Amino acid sequence: MAAIIQGIGAATALTSPNSLDIKKSFLSISPRSLSVRKGSSFVVSSDGRLSYGLNGRGGRAEHFITNAVAAKEDTAAASTSSKPGHELLLFEALREGLEEEMDRDPTVCVMGEDVGHYGGSYKVTKGLAPKYGDLRVLDTPIAENSFTGMGIGAAMTGLRPVVEGMNMGFLLLAFNQISNNCGMLHYTSGGQFKIPIVIRGPGGVGRQLGAEHSQRLESYFQSIPGIQMVACSTPYNAKGLMKAAIRSDNPVILFEHVLLYNLKERIQDEEYVLNLEEAEMVRPGEHVTILTYSRMRYHVMQAAKTLVNKGYDPEVIDIRSLKPFDLYTIGKSVKKTHRVLIVEECMRTGGIGASLTAAITENFHDYLDAPIVCLSSQDVPTPYAGTLENWTVVQPPQIVTAVEQLCQ
Repeated sequence: MAAIIQGIGAATALTSPNSLDIKKSFLSISPRSLSVRKGSSFVVSSDGRLSYGLNGRGGRAEHFITNAVAAKEDTAAASTSSKPGHELLLFEALREGLEEEMDRDPTVCVMGEDVGHYGGSYKVTKGLAPKYGDLRVLDTPIAENSFTGMGIGAAMTGLRPVVEGMNMGFLLLAFNQISNNCGMLHYTSGGQFKIPIVIRGPGGVGRQLGAEHSQRLESYFQSIPGIQMVACSTPYNAKGLMKAAIRSDNPVILFEHVLLYNLKERIQDEEYVLNLEEAEMVRPGEHVTILTYSRMRYHVMQAAKTLVNKGYDPEVIDIRSLKPFDLYTIGKSVKKTHRVLIVEECMRTGGIGASLTAAITENFHDYLDAPIVCLSSQDVPTPYAGTLENWTVVQPPQIVTAVEQLCQ
């Protein structure tokens, strides 16, 4: 099937940006998926600043900070409006990175359900179809196994496809293609084939999306040989990781959190590409190393404010690279603080935290003054009920308690 789109690169030059008669207006992201629960509001910016308010009823939010995600209205934006660069929401940063790479390299193409004229379920590909044409932005049937396999075949023939899963949970239908072909063909072909493919899409616990649409598939894919995995958490690293993943000759899975798409940040105008295997130092500290990624970065930064007020000095690292781990950055921190707390949204059994715990124990055991603590989501299907959904995910007060116990 890869032969179907083998001529994408050549066809691009013949496709006029105005050759498609497409509606200029696109449907926006569902208001329901971005709304804040009645009775509470919460805004967090990419640097961890937050504010929240409650109505007069009860004090549950003092124990649970629900909806710890970004909102379009960011009060910090006004103070940074005069700074150089430009402001983008996270989904816009992903689009900008993808568009820059499509401009730079005619072999880059996109495929997936509704990625074309609809612009993607979260508008990451909005506007790309009229610009690049239907061959480079290919709408596919609802057949994840088929179009993922087609993308892998296209990568074998020299293209650089970006395959979007409308929801990461749907990519379980393509697990055979990802594991037996995507990760192994470079090895099983004796190096004759490279598989420069990016597989990306939204995942994580949303806002009452139900169990099937709240999957965290990091733990599913981490054991596949030959696959790299990264998770974005800010507009800046979303764009940089997208560009790096497209340029990589290895298959890369880019995990995006469904509740972070509207996170706003000012990023530089100049082009940049991040290292796919490098962690980010979010907050330097001395007392304990907190390792996290994706949405949990904001839960951790919220907890860090409370910890600082209590006299603790946590060091926060966004590991970003889920496979392989950046053991240099992690090890340097462990040797300084001698205590490690891992905070993840992935399941506890067989999750990223379990693998990270094993890696730290094997490499830096002699530097630890206390056992590694890992806070993970509970091993249950994510409930639809909002209250129960919050109980299954790590909350900031749990992080504060864990650090207090670690530092005793």
